Amino acid sequence: MASGAAFFDLDKTIISKSSTLAFGRPLYEAGMVNRRVLVRALVAQIVYKAFGADHDQLEKVKEQLANLTKGWDLADVKALVDDTVHAVVAPHVYVEALELIETHKAAGRRIIIVSSSPMEIVQPIADLLEIDDVIATTSKIDEGIYTGEVIFYAYADAKAEAMREFANDEGISLADSFAYSDSFTDVPMLEAVGHPVAVNPDKELREYAEERDWSIREFEHGVSLRTRLAELPKPDPALSGIALASAAGIALATYLVKRHGRHA
Repeated sequence: MASGAAFFDLDKTIISKSSTLAFGRPLYEAGMVNRRVLVRALVAQIVYKAFGADHDQLEKVKEQLANLTKGWDLADVKALVDDTVHAVVAPHVYVEALELIETHKAAGRRIIIVSSSPMEIVQPIADLLEIDDVIATTSKIDEGIYTGEVIFYAYADAKAEAMREFANDEGISLADSFAYSDSFTDVPMLEAVGHPVAVNPDKELREYAEERDWSIREFEHGVSLRTRLAELPKPDPALSGIALASAAGIALATYLVKRHGRHA
């Protein structure tokens, strides 16, 4: 009999910042981006936290991401992310997200991160969170080098379609599943499940969720991941049989490159 799962967006849902932008300084220090790009990334982070990113910006991210990464060495990228992921991401994890993930696990649900950020960034973060399943943007690699082509861009309708394929392959009931996101562009992802939850929603998503009487949650408290994983209490098993009452990175990379082109 099919069981439900819990699908989580990453940026501003599990972590409080853009997962892609979080690696801006390590990429700069490794010589993979220049100082100009780094400074604009910091400005973009401020804008992203305050206003989010609009549809047009995100629509352009596929091409812009490809241009940004073309020629990078996959081994170098993986090594950089593995060496820095705990320092740059772990301090920005929401306590509320971790508790919710543990509650879903206790209820027997699979946990899946669904993110527009690159797989090379999302998978190490998932590993830190002890989450096995990931749906993320995938780039074409030829003999260990990024070609500048994006094979799968995990955005908007593509997220929902990937979730449906995953659920079909794994015997998951989407009607019994939960999905969490902060962005209006993730409405298809949220509508793909029986229990959509808006987390720290942008203005458009908040209005959309309120009109449809969806659950809305605010995540506010950051935590050191290492400490939290060691101290996290086990969830109440009584919650396992009830519907929970609540509940780019690439978006930032998009804004970054857009501004870069405008001022070049």
